[in-house]
Order: sequence, then C-alpha cells, then structure tokens
Amino acid sequence: MIVEENKVVTADYVGYFPENKEIFDSSKAEGRQPISFLIGHQNMILGFEEEIMGSDIGEKRIFTLDPERAYGHREEDRVLQMERGQFPDDLEVGMQFEAAVQGLPTPFEVIEINDSEVGCDFNHPMAGKSLTFEVEIISIRDPVDEELAHGHVHGPGGHHH
Repeated sequence: MIVEENKVVTADYVGYFPENKEIFDSSKAEGRQPISFLIGHQNMILGFEEEIMGSDIGEKRIFTLDPERAYGHREEDRVLQMERGQFPDDLEVGMQFEAAVQGLPTPFEVIEINDSEVGCDFNHPMAGKSLTFEVEIISIRDPVDEELAHGHVHGPGGHHH
C-alpha cells in the first residue's frame, strides 16, 4: 500500500527552518507521538501531502516547502489595528488571542500596543517561511467509513468530537 488520496497515514516527522536548522515541530519530541491524518482532506499543509504521495511504509523523505506550498506569504492587509479597550489591562506584545472572523475562530498575535490601539497580526505565524521536513512513513491504511465521512482520522476508540 502506498500514500495516496483517502488513505490514513501515520508518520514520524521533524520540521525545521532550512536557513538555521531550528526545529519548530517534531513528533519525536518528548511526550509526542507520530501523527495520523487522512490524505486529501486538508488535514496537513498541501505541500506536505504532495511530497509524501507515492511513499511506502518505512520510506523516508526529506523536502523543503517554499511559502507558497506551506503557509503562504505574509499579507500586510492581515495586520489590523484594534481599539485598546477591547483587551485586558495586562496586555503584552507577543500575546495571542482568537477573534471571530466571518464566524470562524481566527488566531492573532499582538505585535504593538499604544494608548489607543493594538496592532494585531492575523497572518499564520509561519507565513512567509520555508519549511524543511524529514518524514518517515510508519503505516498506511484505509479509513473507516466514519473517518472518510468526517474527513479526518479518529483516535483510539473512534469518534471524539
């Protein structure tokens, strides 16, 4: 069996920034486990899925995604000014919040604060960055009907949402 659309893939991975090899995420970190996801259902960034397509169990791949195939480029129109009164008194640069944007929860980071306004960055924190992944395919299986219908993998014991 190979990695293809509508397969459940379990993989170990290390993700790092190619320019300095700084690790930003890893399934091998303490307390972490391999990830499982359903291919073709936007559970992973598109470039990640594209790069592992056709892999077999035990296969290892190393690849770098440019921003277009990862989290996109930074968009300056996603940096907005909000009224200072909408935030707690102990507000600090770097704090993260969530706002409803078109009815969907959307995270943002506080990037500047003055007496009347707060600069809020709604870009993904990794927007504009190239990302390198080292991936090993641990297992590949067909999804159960419920996983396919829901578009994502269910944990041990089934449906938990």
